[in-house]
Amino acid sequence: MELFDTDYEDARARHKKLVREIHHHDRLYHTEDAPEISDADYDQLRKELDEIEAKYPDLISSDSPSQKVGGAIKDGFSKITHAVPMLSLGNAFNVDDVQDFIERVQRFLNTSTPVEIFAEQKIDGSSCSLRYENRKLVSAATRGDGTVGEDITANMKTLDNVPHILPSDAPDTVEVRGEVYMPGKSFEALNKSQAEKGGKIFANPRNAAAGSLRQLDSSITAARNLKFFGYALGDLSAPIADTQMGIRDKLSNWGFDVPSPVHVATDVKGLINYYEEVMKLRPDLEYDIDGIVYKVNDLSLQNRLGFVSRAPRWAIAHKFPAEQAITTLHAISIQVGRTGALTPVAELEPITIGGVVVSRATLHNEDEIARKDIRVGDKVKIERAGDVIPKITESIDHAAGSKPFEFPTQCPVCGSDAIREEDEAVRRCTGGLICDAQAVERLKHFVSKNAFDIEGMGDKVIKQFWEEGLIKSPADIFTLRDHDRNSLTPLRLKEGWGDQSVQKLWDAIEAKREIALDRFIYALGIRQVGQATAKRLASVYGSLQNLRAKANYDDLIEIEDIGPAVATDIMAFLNEDHNKNVLDALLNQLTILDYVAPQTTESAFTGKTVVLTGTLSSMGRAEAKAKLETLGAKISGSVSSKTDYVIAGADAGSKLKKAQDLSVTVLSEDEFIEKT
Repeated sequence: MELFDTDYEDARARHKKLVREIHHHDRLYHTEDAPEISDADYDQLRKELDEIEAKYPDLISSDSPSQKVGGAIKDGFSKITHAVPMLSLGNAFNVDDVQDFIERVQRFLNTSTPVEIFAEQKIDGSSCSLRYENRKLVSAATRGDGTVGEDITANMKTLDNVPHILPSDAPDTVEVRGEVYMPGKSFEALNKSQAEKGGKIFANPRNAAAGSLRQLDSSITAARNLKFFGYALGDLSAPIADTQMGIRDKLSNWGFDVPSPVHVATDVKGLINYYEEVMKLRPDLEYDIDGIVYKVNDLSLQNRLGFVSRAPRWAIAHKFPAEQAITTLHAISIQVGRTGALTPVAELEPITIGGVVVSRATLHNEDEIARKDIRVGDKVKIERAGDVIPKITESIDHAAGSKPFEFPTQCPVCGSDAIREEDEAVRRCTGGLICDAQAVERLKHFVSKNAFDIEGMGDKVIKQFWEEGLIKSPADIFTLRDHDRNSLTPLRLKEGWGDQSVQKLWDAIEAKREIALDRFIYALGIRQVGQATAKRLASVYGSLQNLRAKANYDDLIEIEDIGPAVATDIMAFLNEDHNKNVLDALLNQLTILDYVAPQTTESAFTGKTVVLTGTLSSMGRAEAKAKLETLGAKISGSVSSKTDYVIAGADAGSKLKKAQDLSVTVLSEDEFIEKT
């Protein structure tokens, strides 16, 4: 993907935008049941995010969409905390992605032996978890945010294919997870009825199922002919099978509907054959599917593989293809981000793709435009698979007299020179703080969801306050109320505001006067410091005082995933006088909480800095790293005098030699396992 021909900062700016957009669409999809984009569009947003985070893992944080599942709980429903989190799945979009999945599994398990993969249809419905105690259905919950869902017990009991009692061979406690869907004919009948009554028309069966499931009046749910497919387990007091196929068979025996056909294979060819077979069946199914799910069949191997962020390592969803169309490119506009990056956007002749009107598309950067020779007036092929505004995949036909697009060398916002460093793909405005676009974007970042998360202070409000001179630096946010008291034109008298909305804003600001160190560091918008890097800095230095006083280049490059370029940017930020003043002003208004390490299993590695080198025979590098992190270790990529242990497998190289030269304790694989 061309995105990865750009430098880190370009990727970071793109990542921020993706995070904001994905959170927006998660809320619409999971909480409002009113998505603005198709599943294919959303999946490609997630794919792009995942690809950025794979290349730049320091951008990952607990607040990244890649670490979260679902959305907020809708008002009107009580909450149920899932005994076992309901996670989502990573995505595959082609044969290579499926091959990569199989190879990752084998690499993690450190085996070349073929692994059985169970394949089943991916139902496009609304996820639900049914809890049975002493074989009786006691509760049902939506996925929610993956940890807490909505209590929809009464509604689920109205579905005629949901067993209320399980057979005697079921464990005392079992959670059956699956998908609620609306059959095609029922969907058509519902929309016809809604139209006659002047009610809400649903865009697709998935939205109809989700909306029908989340009715406060269960009689409405009962009238909409919803169905349930069971396919997985959550909390379980005793095992019921050794394989994924065994789980499916048991659920079927207990009276649950399960989708058919399914398939078990040990190679990509077998899985792709099944994928193509189901694609042919897709138009004739009574329910919607949007892909195939591949799962490691052996449950013991699933347990070893475990989870990474929001998804299991042992499963992946192979999505069906996105949609394309051809339209006319009328203009190319330039947007300026908070780091000064100039991003080109295609302005298109509006066209409908899959029921959604598309009028804009991303062009990424000037190299992308030149490589595809995209010109104003061209007929272009667009794909709804790269953004809320999709991407242009190619130019089909140049308009008569068209000329290659000349990328601006001056910022369209402030007129400053826009330069491109030799090793960068992005052109950047040199205006810095005199550029309104950058200043406003930095303030937007400061109050964003993953930073201070100040409710009611969205993009429009920040822009309004900036233009009116009310906020020029982050600390101004926390003195806004005092200034407003003495103003001749208080906020409550301005258009769009009132006593209640202003009070809510003051309350939201007051609630954020205390903030965790890692969120504060991220909010500062230091170049190349994403949420994961911010968390690492917080964990290493413990307090803002220590970070400001003790951080130095040599120590920073010893921290995992912080290389020379990132370390340089951190020190540049901390040493710049304007930034020092910003920090001092913020400290006069805020309490920055010292970092509190998450609870881990006490071990010989707790609090120790560990370096892995060589090849381990009993487990893959990823599994060893995951195990060490659960034991409280700090994983480093390089050996220094501050390293506590080097774990050396076969063919260990320069890291082992350096450890020996520095008299760092070296553990063999067997010694490592003994200590765990």
